[in-house]
Parts: sequence; structure tokens; C-alpha cells
Amino acid sequence: MERGFRLKQYFVLAALIFAGPMVMAGDIPSADSTGKSEAKDKKGAGRQLEYVRMTTSMGDIVLELNREKAPITVANFLNYVGDHFYDSTIFHRSIPGFMLQGGGFTADLKQRKPGAPIENEWQNGLKNRRGTIAMARQGRMANSATSQFFINVVDNRGLDVPQDGSGYAVFGQVIAGMDVVDKIVRVPTRTINGMADVPSEMIYIVSVTLLEKKPGSE
Repeated sequence: MERGFRLKQYFVLAALIFAGPMVMAGDIPSADSTGKSEAKDKKGAGRQLEYVRMTTSMGDIVLELNREKAPITVANFLNYVGDHFYDSTIFHRSIPGFMLQGGGFTADLKQRKPGAPIENEWQNGLKNRRGTIAMARQGRMANSATSQFFINVVDNRGLDVPQDGSGYAVFGQVIAGMDVVDKIVRVPTRTINGMADVPSEMIYIVSVTLLEKKPGSE
């Protein structure tokens, strides 16, 4: 009984976070989008794993991206990285015990215009566990992810279940800097212009850089 109740809570929470304000935030592009889903980036296309350093105003986060399991999603993310799309954006939604979301807004809460939405690779075998990075999307619209992503701060098993037709596509994991993620999530939040759970102290993504190899490897 208790397990069923908790699972229901997950579903409700997921619907609130990725619909409602998320839709208002405009995660679906207009008809004249730039089409970043075409994966114009060719560098390292043959590698199964890619590594990026996300430099934030509270420290560095290093991500391992799984191109083998999520080729469309990783190519899409790296296109935004190559275009410096994420530079000087913020983490605009933070929920302790759930996730940390960014990839679309500047400090004045203006949304950067994203590219075309991509196919949802939620059935790739990767799960929404603590420390994984996944794509944000609109509720009830499976293939609506563009630039926004979230980092799970706990095991969010409910996001692997197709409560609205599909789950949420994981495409990598934090391999260094999870302490930074936890520190960011502890920052108090507030509601600004109808957007809930915005950190009261703006947390910047200063830059995201593609690395040539896994940090610490020979």
C-alpha cells in the first residue's frame, strides 16, 4: 500500500515538474527552429562515451555521456555544447529529493530559443538513478525535448515508467562533482514570474566543454 502511494506521488510530481510551468517556459520551439537534432557535430562520432566539463558558479561537474545507448540525445546535447548555447545560462529549477534542472534560461529568466525537438530515447536501458542526467520534456508529449536537461539527485524510478506514454530519457551520468550538484540543490528556492522552485541565488552554468578523454585517464 505504502509503495503504491509513493509511486503515485512520483507520477504526480513528475507531471507537475515537466508540464505546467515547463510548457509555459516554452520547451517546444517555433516552426523556424534551427534544427539542432540533426547532429551536425562529427567530432568523436565513433566513440561510445563522451566527457564534458560543466563549469558552474559553485564548482565543476564532469559528465560521462553514453553515445552508444543514447546516440540521438548525446549528439543533440553536444551540438548545444559546440554552439555555446549553455554558456551563461542558469539552473532554473531545483527540488531537493528529486532533481536539478537547467539548460534553457538566462539569469533574467529569459528563455534561449532552442532547436528542434528530438526523439525520446527513454527505452535505451539507462535508468533515472541518482547522479544520472536526463532530458526534460513537456508532459504528455514524448518527443518534445530540446535543450533542457535535469540531474537526478535521488533514484527517480517513477520517471522510467511511461505514465504519460513514455518515460524520461537518460543519456549519461555525473562522474565527478556530485557534491557540487548536492550543494546547488540545497540553495533555497522561490517562485518568480510564475516559475516555481527557482534558486533564490542564481546558479550559473558558466560554460560546458567537450573533453578529449576521460579525466584522469592516461
